Amino acid sequence: MTVQRLPLRVRALLRHSRLLQIGLLMAVWWLAESLRQHLALPVPGSVLGLGAMLALLLARIVRVESFRQGARWLLGEMLLFFVPAAMALLDHPEFLSVTGLKLLAVVAVGTLLVMGTTALAVEACFLLSRRAMAAPDTLAGSALPRAHGLR
Repeated sequence: MTVQRLPLRVRALLRHSRLLQIGLLMAVWWLAESLRQHLALPVPGSVLGLGAMLALLLARIVRVESFRQGARWLLGEMLLFFVPAAMALLDHPEFLSVTGLKLLAVVAVGTLLVMGTTALAVEACFLLSRRAMAAPDTLAGSALPRAHGLR
């Protein structure tokens, strides 16, 4: 069942309820984590859930608007999810030695790789959406994309 087939009131509630959106995102993660454990997959459940959400969005089964507020809140409060990891540093003084420097190097390189990969993915999505927005106007012969700086 696609989101378009849901009753109008349910769709409106989903678009306007941040808690419901967060709950559904957590449900997707939980289902993916359960699948990972059941099938003993070597991939984290969060990565499977991300792939599932991407597939649902690309197949247009769900719309971005259905999860926008919840995802923005989770991204905005992401620092809170890292506080326990920072507090673990106080319990393990060995992280302040050579072992800690090695871990810091691994974390720094990993962070740079993730940031670079994310930047490339965002750029690719931006270019694809830009082409998709420009395609209908160029077929109709409109000059609208050029007026907004799009080519």
